[in-house]
Amino acid sequence: MLALWCADWPAVAAAASEDLPPTEPVAVLSGNRVVACTGPARASGVVPGLRRRDAQGRCPRLHVRAADEGRDARVFEPVAAAVDAVVPGVEVLRPGLLVLAARGAARYFGSEEAAAERLVDEVAAVGVECQIGVADELSTAVVAARRGVLVPLGEGARFLAPLPVAELAAEPALAAPDRADLVDLLRRLGLRTVGDFAALTPAAVVSRFGTDAAAAHRSARAQPERPPSARALPPDLTVELRLDPPVDRVDAAAFAGRTLAERLHERLSAASVACTRLEVYASTGHGQSLSRIWRCAEPLTPDGTADRVRWQLDGWLTGRSEARPTAGIEMLRLDPVEVVAAGALQLGLWGGVGAEDERARRALVRVQGLLGGDAVRVGVLSGGRGPGERVTVVPLGDEKVPEADPAAPWPGRLPAPAPSAVLPVPLAVVLEDSSGRPVSVTDRGEFDCLPARLRWGQRTWDLLGCAGPWPVDERWWDPGSARRLIRAQVLLAPAAGEGGTRALLVRSDGSGWCVEGVYE
Repeated sequence: MLALWCADWPAVAAAASEDLPPTEPVAVLSGNRVVACTGPARASGVVPGLRRRDAQGRCPRLHVRAADEGRDARVFEPVAAAVDAVVPGVEVLRPGLLVLAARGAARYFGSEEAAAERLVDEVAAVGVECQIGVADELSTAVVAARRGVLVPLGEGARFLAPLPVAELAAEPALAAPDRADLVDLLRRLGLRTVGDFAALTPAAVVSRFGTDAAAAHRSARAQPERPPSARALPPDLTVELRLDPPVDRVDAAAFAGRTLAERLHERLSAASVACTRLEVYASTGHGQSLSRIWRCAEPLTPDGTADRVRWQLDGWLTGRSEARPTAGIEMLRLDPVEVVAAGALQLGLWGGVGAEDERARRALVRVQGLLGGDAVRVGVLSGGRGPGERVTVVPLGDEKVPEADPAAPWPGRLPAPAPSAVLPVPLAVVLEDSSGRPVSVTDRGEFDCLPARLRWGQRTWDLLGCAGPWPVDERWWDPGSARRLIRAQVLLAPAAGEGGTRALLVRSDGSGWCVEGVYE
């Protein structure tokens, strides 16, 4: 196998999408921590795992971008297309990493070294740097690519033996989500290198560690990750969708891809299999054919399938590849290239892959089909100081990327609990003290008198209590966008004929008070 690896691809893709020069330091964050950074950022001391504030402290010129898997796949498509034009049969493990059979490339170009040099040149022609690794097995080739090594035939186990055991979890596309816990356990047991782990017998590994450990053990011994399967590919698993009229917009094509992913998994479930290698195929009105194979370490779920289809369509329709369609897509097809027994896929409590969630999702997808892609929107926890600011609403099926990082400090943020209902249009009210004087806020962010009553129109409620105020003073250095307001929580005494108390969230920007939310 030949593996082509682009280092720090999320950061490289973020820089390329904004046309930043290679000399600019760029870091990609997820959960307020650095997950990838470019070489100039590393030279300034930025490393994955740093918090945003620490990273910017080490490199004040750092360009910070949020993680976006769709962007990573879109920018990687020209790289995959360039390699596929030279050596057909490319399989994408994830954006930034692809593999192909090395034997045909070596025979065509004369040697593995010549094939590697040619592929590096082809990728460099699209403005991307990469490294090549060749080995007998896929996982070994990926490890070799991260070091730019061509492992001789039959020498995979010897190449892996001195490497740290953390290499078994270094590539998420080939490891289960909890592989890091296995690596930590092996270290505590004194198994520091891949060779130490490979020296254990398969029976000892399976009996003591579990299924994923068995897969990791096969990788440590440079054996195939999955043994050959005698299961014949069930017939009629391929699903196809004709698009009339042809689509040339990413949102419309992605919606069709979600529908097709649902159909595919219905057929897979009926055949009691799960897909690990998926071919996405599209044809256009001008007779152009596009295809790409995605390989996954774990069996694909419906959401995973829909994500890969959307990434691929986004890369074809909006990417910079020379194979970009010259007409709208008329036909979309999903073809499972490799399947495993359905027992490899974690089932929900009542059958199916999260059956309850899937039923709800299918119903929402049908609503989207009737009303349009933006008709169904879901909330994503975001960063902000007020309750309405802490929710970012995105269309169903899009990347759940918040507008602001929810893990940031956000001084002045309203403390928990949040109001159960946020009014779309704040309701103007008046806060008064016991003598009927309106309550205002001083320059220090404090009440000038104790609130005792709340008046709305002709109705008045006595207050049983008041919490706050919580001042917000944003962008004070920029008069054009500065914002200063005060929030407080008030508890209303029940009026005549009303049962129970009611709590409200009120705020003031200096021009008066209004109700922002209701606690129920």
